[in-house]
Amino acid sequence: MNPEPTIFVLDSFALMAYLGDEPGCERIEQVFENANDGLCRLLLCTINLGEVLYMTERHRGLVKAQQVQGLIESLPIDLVDASRNLVLDAAHIKANHVLSYADAFLVALAQREGAVVLTGDPELQAVGKIINIEWLPK
Repeated sequence: MNPEPTIFVLDSFALMAYLGDEPGCERIEQVFENANDGLCRLLLCTINLGEVLYMTERHRGLVKAQQVQGLIESLPIDLVDASRNLVLDAAHIKANHVLSYADAFLVALAQREGAVVLTGDPELQAVGKIINIEWLPK
């Protein structure tokens, strides 16, 4: 019997590194290939998708943000909506840790799925004891 594939949750840091061909990009490309081959599963909360899109639009314009949205939606990533339960879990995490509200959704999703977070965001060190993190190079 084959083991269950690893589940990764992507954050905006990881996606922005990929989109900008920044350090960590190679690792993200590798997990996309692995996801295509069924070796892992990739999740992205729609709250974190919104984070990537607002940053892109702010710095590069609406047309570029729309292109990025199309690209992300073409990748082997399962988008996860912010359900009521995920909102409640994220609120609890935010109340007890110093991190952004968007990152609280990332953490809540990782906890719910028993997933590994792919990030290089130093803010997530605050939750390193409650989730598994694979740190991307800076």
